[in-house]
Amino acid sequence: MKFPGYSKAIFVIVSCVLLVVQVYPLVWVFISSFKAPTDFAGNNPLSLPSRFTFENYLSVWHKGNLGTYFSNSLIVAITTIILVILFSAMAAFVIEKMTFKWSRGVLFLFLCGIMIPIQVVLIPLFILYNKMGIINTLTSLILPQVGFALPLSIYLFVSFYKYISNEIMEAAVMDGCGIYQVFWRMIFPLSRNTIVTVIVMNLIFVWNEFIFANTFIHDLKSRTLPVGLMDYIGQYGLTDWGATFAAISITTIPTLLVYFIFNKSVISGMTAGATKG
Repeated sequence: MKFPGYSKAIFVIVSCVLLVVQVYPLVWVFISSFKAPTDFAGNNPLSLPSRFTFENYLSVWHKGNLGTYFSNSLIVAITTIILVILFSAMAAFVIEKMTFKWSRGVLFLFLCGIMIPIQVVLIPLFILYNKMGIINTLTSLILPQVGFALPLSIYLFVSFYKYISNEIMEAAVMDGCGIYQVFWRMIFPLSRNTIVTVIVMNLIFVWNEFIFANTFIHDLKSRTLPVGLMDYIGQYGLTDWGATFAAISITTIPTLLVYFIFNKSVISGMTAGATKG
């Protein structure tokens, strides 16, 4: 798309302004995490640190429980993502390639899950998990997040599978491959971009999930990072801002790194169903 000279300049300026608006808060939090307590007392909150210090990071990691919260979030995220990829890829394969009478209806039922708000299921799930004895366990966080992640993930895999030629599968079957071999050796490896898209898309939500963690987890040893950040709000609302910003930075950096590394695959995966290329 070509723009006249002035229109292109306006487009660049607007893009730069939007970029600053989006990026500056993250940069400010990261810089503030290196400030000493005295910098928050009387200095301008937008000013640079008088001296850069790593004491805030050492404090939240060793003196606080951030290491435990980080490991819990990592376990929940990895387990949830693995289950979502396996279940959604296999379900989409059955729906799109092993077509049966009610395949479109099954897909529609899965997609209906997108319309269900998380808040609606909190009380029923709490009662159910309490009876099952899994409250205050990481399992109570993994199960609902897998369920809520499946609809959109299945849709992405179905959109990709539409453009995989059935002739390739038929040739593999004629060569002696069973249906499981066709899926694991052919279809699943071809879904690399879609898999990366599902990973990044769900990782952001799982890593930052607060509602389930705040509802089902009360034990300090089982808390995840988003709930653990409340530890830095002291009595009467007093807050250790340096430690808080350091904890937020540690929480944010992993998802940013994952997205920056795999952003090209994410874009390819999101557009896989739009073209036959």
